[in-house]
Amino acid sequence: MISVHELRKVFHDRKRGEVAAVDGLTFDAPAGTVFGLLGPNGAGKTTTLRILSTVFRPTSGRVTVMGHDVVREPHLVRKAIGFLSGDTGVYERLTPREMIGYFGALYGIPPALLKDRQDSLIREFEMESYADTTCGKLSTGMKKKVSIARALVHDPKVIILDEPTSGLDILISRVLVDYVKRAKEAGKCVIYSTHVMAEAEKLCDRVAIIADGRKLAEGTVAELKEQTGSPDLEDAFFRLFDARPDAGKAATA
Repeated sequence: MISVHELRKVFHDRKRGEVAAVDGLTFDAPAGTVFGLLGPNGAGKTTTLRILSTVFRPTSGRVTVMGHDVVREPHLVRKAIGFLSGDTGVYERLTPREMIGYFGALYGIPPALLKDRQDSLIREFEMESYADTTCGKLSTGMKKKVSIARALVHDPKVIILDEPTSGLDILISRVLVDYVKRAKEAGKCVIYSTHVMAEAEKLCDRVAIIADGRKLAEGTVAELKEQTGSPDLEDAFFRLFDARPDAGKAATA
């Protein structure tokens, strides 16, 4: 469902000149899988996801989502994906029900079906008790649930999640993790960017570890542990990170 080939994104910085946030990244993510992008802050994860969601244009390389090129067919890509950015906000004067309905209307969902989707997502993410409270009165975790629900209102086949559990308590995180498992079982493709290794180890079928915009390794969790002789994914990550050619240099993304 997602194919990334030799992806490169260069930004221009007044002090540093050209900075490659993503540098030659390649991976494929098929249907029915959770593909993890793991790396420290500044690794290039968010830049990659913003290219996948058509927010950024790549400097070079090719990216397709369900066969649609992100540069030539961005409108078709946007229809196919649900994208949760790490800094997604909510309209504070709207209620969760109204937020979900508003984005559903933007996707052209018929009113009768949209009401069913609203009710289903409110149940799915356990928002019944505050579904009709304005978002400005909600906690950070509650707002995050609303952001997730509005990204999924059109039942996308590809779900892109950027640090989805960041700032959430363990109970709210559990609701999201359970949803991701069900999405995988339903044949959806989930791109899951995180720096929480335990989360990735439980959820991801395949993982790409990236740093400084480049891929250090890719494989199943078992393969990465075997490759590095590590007892868990976190240890495997640090061994790969410390062994990279430019270890010790500041991240460029």
